[in-house]
Amino acid sequence: MGEIKKGNSVKKTKSGNREEAENLRVRAMLMMEIDKYIQREGISQAEAAKRLGVTQPRISGVVRGKIELFSVDTLIAMLAQAGLNVKIQITKTKSPKRRRRLGIAK
Repeated sequence: MGEIKKGNSVKKTKSGNREEAENLRVRAMLMMEIDKYIQREGISQAEAAKRLGVTQPRISGVVRGKIELFSVDTLIAMLAQAGLNVKIQITKTKSPKRRRRLGIAK
């Protein structure tokens, strides 16, 4: 499994797969937004589970950073249940590396 570095930098995964690293980065960002939502609302994991349409253990997985348990689709669905829109912006950089930006509309 790969690693995510603060500042949204993508590190290579153990396999060296850039696509996997990018997927991990996107999932980490989505998970952080869910965690921010829970903190901002001041709600329990049980209440968050009700609002996001999942079980409390799933919320626990998000809060604990268990990235391997979640797909991008699942995380986007959870954010949508919270009334948050996900906007994805893909830009081309001058270098051969591609840079993708992800933001949550509030």
